[in-house]
Amino acid sequence: MIVLMTNAVGPVGEALGEREPFGPMKKLDHDQLVAEQQRQLVQPRRDYSRSAKLLFATMDLVYGKTRTLEKFRVIEVVARVPYMAWESVAYIAMTHTSKRPDFARRVYDRAMVARFEQDNEQWHLLILEELTSQKRRHWLRNRVIPQVLAVAYYQLSWMMFVVNPKWSYRLNADFEDHAAHEYAHLVEENPQWEDEAFVSKFEADYGSYDNLADMFRQIGYDEVIHREESELMMTQPRYR
Repeated sequence: MIVLMTNAVGPVGEALGEREPFGPMKKLDHDQLVAEQQRQLVQPRRDYSRSAKLLFATMDLVYGKTRTLEKFRVIEVVARVPYMAWESVAYIAMTHTSKRPDFARRVYDRAMVARFEQDNEQWHLLILEELTSQKRRHWLRNRVIPQVLAVAYYQLSWMMFVVNPKWSYRLNADFEDHAAHEYAHLVEENPQWEDEAFVSKFEADYGSYDNLADMFRQIGYDEVIHREESELMMTQPRYR
């Protein structure tokens, strides 16, 4: 059941409260999560586009190449925005295709998938925000620049999708592939997490895990699914 953390719950909130929360894309058990992490550690990375390489280089320049939780928080700030852009384009398209119900329904289905993926990325961000909340943050480096990166990435994803959806899906596949590999290495570099409990305000939403390492492995696996979805959409980029 969805738990709404608000004092004012109206009829829509009550209706949502009767539904199971949409947390991980596909929840795996410990052994499966370890196997997926090992697969990412040995799997070659995608041949990243110039746009993706520029984004990754910018993040390394600003936040360093060391894998820190703060850097992953910034990654999650940016990760949501392609799905927001695709959803926005889809709703505009539905407005102009409402006289073709079958086509409009297919557009809606794409919007719904983008919404689920966006919500999943939002849990990642909230958990990373929670884990880094006690650390001091520089207002420019850790607050302003992530938002600037997110806005720029949104605009680029939106424009690419309008001109040629395949470009936007490829950029997202690159980003999610990068994230999946980085999470696999993050867990590998922090073996102490195997003995650290995952305790979170969002546990009811994102799920319970044996330890903090498995929670991060699950996030990494979510990114794998996002990548695979975008790779599939690259083969059928237009609404059909």
